[in-house]
Amino acid sequence: KLDDFDHAEVVVVMGQNPGTNHPRMLSALRKARETGAHIVTINPLPESGLMNFRDPQDPKDWVGQGTDLTTEFVQVKINGDLAFLKATMYVMLQEEKQHPGTVFDHEFIRGKTHGYEEFIAALDQADLAELSVASGISITQIARFAQLMIEHDRVIVCWAMGLTQHKNAVATIQEVVNLLLLKGNIGRQGAGTCPVRGHSNVQGDRTMGIWEKPDHDFLDKLDETFAFKSPRKHGLDVVESIAAMHEGKASVFFGMGGNFLSATPDTEFTADGLRQCHLTVHVSTKPNRSHLIHGRQALILPCLGRSEQDHQRSGNQFVSVENSMGVVSRSMGDLIPCSQHLLSEVAIVCGLAQATLGSRSGVAWEDMVSDYDYIRDLIEQVVPGFSDFNRRVRQKGGFYLPNNTHEGDFRPTDTGRANFTTNLAAHRRLAEGRYLMMTIRTHDQYNTTVYGLDDRYRGISNERRVVLMNPEDMARQQLDKLDVVDLVSYFNGETRRAERFLV
Repeated sequence: KLDDFDHAEVVVVMGQNPGTNHPRMLSALRKARETGAHIVTINPLPESGLMNFRDPQDPKDWVGQGTDLTTEFVQVKINGDLAFLKATMYVMLQEEKQHPGTVFDHEFIRGKTHGYEEFIAALDQADLAELSVASGISITQIARFAQLMIEHDRVIVCWAMGLTQHKNAVATIQEVVNLLLLKGNIGRQGAGTCPVRGHSNVQGDRTMGIWEKPDHDFLDKLDETFAFKSPRKHGLDVVESIAAMHEGKASVFFGMGGNFLSATPDTEFTADGLRQCHLTVHVSTKPNRSHLIHGRQALILPCLGRSEQDHQRSGNQFVSVENSMGVVSRSMGDLIPCSQHLLSEVAIVCGLAQATLGSRSGVAWEDMVSDYDYIRDLIEQVVPGFSDFNRRVRQKGGFYLPNNTHEGDFRPTDTGRANFTTNLAAHRRLAEGRYLMMTIRTHDQYNTTVYGLDDRYRGISNERRVVLMNPEDMARQQLDKLDVVDLVSYFNGETRRAERFLV
């Protein structure tokens, strides 16, 4: 929970840049820093916001030097995080062997975990020098970080897409968990895992069961509440859906919000798939590129934005949102709608259901549209953690969703305990003259929406088509600042080219 930061002794920030992507988190980090916590930043790139922070909402911060947040910067190679974590635990293990019972929390390990012996046996076989090379971090700095872990008992590790977007993301995050388990740093105040999640729509959708592989318990509750039999065959994820459009297996695309074309990984392949659909439908608050790439028939259904007043038969309505810390709160628009003809997303979905199913459905679609409290009452019957939903969502600040690990309860796992796992570190060896590239979000960008061409945090003005290189690599390639280059990718036997980037 957010107040755990007030009690943390060490906060490790991995694979994220809160200055650009999660600016509200910087306030929590600064507060932790002011109470004496060490903040370790593990990232391939030193980012201004994590090095020094000035709160734009605090006039006192508009002048002066700001707050130095990071106490230790670990500049890992791209995807060197797992190797660094494994190296850290290897150093901790050697210290534990020399001074048994002084490094690891054996009471926690015995009472709450599974797989410790197998994990330790594999860890003891690690090659520290090789892990140092794979991570790009010197053994001296690895030992310094390991000592920080040894000396402190309240550690939070935060991460975002810099870890989750890698091919070996699950293994890397499991290694984060391994590190915390060794010290009993899960289920303790001021400690734990902090996946810094993104858009409230995304995580709220999943909580509400919008997933291509819903579990049977959820579907059974849905059937019981709405008196129908839901399909049990799993659906398709985003990538599989695009492939299905290409293969003619999916002929209707229906998008609730978002900019599907721009947000998916392969723009041209996605566009070709959308064009092959019989029907494409977008429920949107504003125009975007996806509207221009469509099937044989295309509909755009404009809807109310969350910031606009949503007046229905029973009065003004509010919706609920889920934030990065698993808090559900209400959101009520206060702006006059852009048009009196705009419908809410609820009205659009329920209207489509009523028109399509008619008397075949026993669901009270019109009641849902007229009063969203009715929907919340139904959610309470289906989704765990939403008891007394309508009262609790009206509380100031909302309410936390259930968080079993925060309470030290690991019963949902197959073993009923927190599981240690053994993972191999990635060590990618590049041919001469080839480089490993990562993508980063620039300033003045929110998801797929670009607001401006400046990236103030990195000192770049009036340009976005930029590739940042190490000065030594530039010298070896005889490149000067602002030289124009083409980027050529070699991967799995396929060559791709992105033209005209400024170095």
